[in-house]
Amino acid sequence: MRVLIADDDRVSRRLLERKLASWDYGVVSCTNGAEAWKELHTRNAPNLAILNWMMPGIDGVDLCREVRKQKRQAYIYMILLTARDRKKDIIEGIGAGADDYVTKPFNPNELKVRLRAGRRILEMQTKLVQREKLRGALEMAGATCHELNQPMQVVSGYSELLLKQVGKGSQLRAQIARIQEAVESMVEITRKLQSITRYETRQYIKGSRIIDIDKASETVIEELDPVGAAPDGEVK
Repeated sequence: MRVLIADDDRVSRRLLERKLASWDYGVVSCTNGAEAWKELHTRNAPNLAILNWMMPGIDGVDLCREVRKQKRQAYIYMILLTARDRKKDIIEGIGAGADDYVTKPFNPNELKVRLRAGRRILEMQTKLVQREKLRGALEMAGATCHELNQPMQVVSGYSELLLKQVGKGSQLRAQIARIQEAVESMVEITRKLQSITRYETRQYIKGSRIIDIDKASETVIEELDPVGAAPDGEVK
């Protein structure tokens, strides 16, 4: 996962960059709030951000307010980095839209835990979005199967009648057989539609994506990775 850092203090910024890189995060580094604001509007903007409270121009709190005004579909989890630890300041930061805060000088283990919490929340939100998409796909699949069922039965029934009416040596038999194969293929497609268990897409034309019926209807057992402290007591 990529993390955006916005800090005008060079030493603090470099320290954050090294720590995040050592924890296998991708880092997007900004020297002020204006740079961060621009970066958060790029196509593949990070969804996790560490923002210094005190910065020239747009500070961390102002940045939180402006991000929340955008009401983006992709949520940005924002952690304020601040030397302020008074209750009043904390309330102001959270009220501006920050999700969490870390006091300066930051404790690496504390920051790591808070980043992990943010990552969990973002992953949960992604799953909720996928669940909503899946519900829409299931509703569409059910309606499609219902509408296709009757005409497929009609085509199948009439093709059977035609086979009984034409002679064994007739060229029509091969054409009727192809019709029956096509109906069987449609039956298999509707079966897969009714078996959709997750939201999976694949590339289509001109960069668009469509539901991958084969993958979406496969049965997958997800293994949950237990999260907790390492044997030595340090945060994973």
